[in-house]
Amino acid sequence: MVRGIVFSVLSSFLFGGVYYLSVLLQPISGEGLFGLRTLSTVPFLIFALFLMKQSKAFVNFLKQLKNEPHLILILLFTSFNMGIQMWLFLWAPNNGKAIEVSIGYLLMPLIMVIIGRFLYKERLSGIKVYAVLFATVGVASKIVLTGAFSWESALVCLGYPFYFAARKSFRILHLSSFVLEMLLLIPISIYFALQVDMNFVLQHNPNVYYWLLVLGVVSGVAFTLYLLCSQLLPINFLGLLGYLAFFLSFFFFFLFFYFLFFLIFRNKNNKYKIR
Repeated sequence: MVRGIVFSVLSSFLFGGVYYLSVLLQPISGEGLFGLRTLSTVPFLIFALFLMKQSKAFVNFLKQLKNEPHLILILLFTSFNMGIQMWLFLWAPNNGKAIEVSIGYLLMPLIMVIIGRFLYKERLSGIKVYAVLFATVGVASKIVLTGAFSWESALVCLGYPFYFAARKSFRILHLSSFVLEMLLLIPISIYFALQVDMNFVLQHNPNVYYWLLVLGVVSGVAFTLYLLCSQLLPINFLGLLGYLAFFLSFFFFFLFFYFLFFLIFRNKNNKYKIR
């Protein structure tokens, strides 16, 4: 349980960083950014597969798919779902939809709690019940005040819970299945990546390749940690821990702009001293 919580906290921290890395990768569009993120993340996931000595488990999973072909349909569903979520996560902050997606992430833990309680018969302790009640009031007030619930919100709050429910129900909550999901996304990712005019991007963002490397590492580690914690924690508790990701996203927001203002202020001071 403790390891699962630690993995969840670390993955939430890293996912908060991924959200704001999309700003540093402008002017790449949401679709192009999705393609490049997938292509930069897959090598690190494969590396994690060998680092964690899961290569044999991956081969065994491929054999399992041969014996249980219905799992291929499940993987196509989970891969498509994950692709949509990855695209939306990077598309939103650059297209004025950050609040709508944030509402979705606020609702998602509550949906996961409901699925855990009624689908998997997971019990809620007294503390969890109070946490759910406070979260429900907070999310409801946020929606009423902002009026920002939209299709983006629905896609997030329903997409991830059904994704994890499918993986849990068919017992594919492991790294091997996720690596295969990402490999299935490579063709469409290559298509989107090829649409990006890298010469134009480099003119406006000379450090883009550096940030893509950082994005790949951070995404790969974050996904691996989140998969590990999903194996160790009940789905309702995993959902409640999702509120930590929302908090850390705001933390990265303030940290990023604090760092940006610090650089601007320092440059102005240096110019003043030179004069």
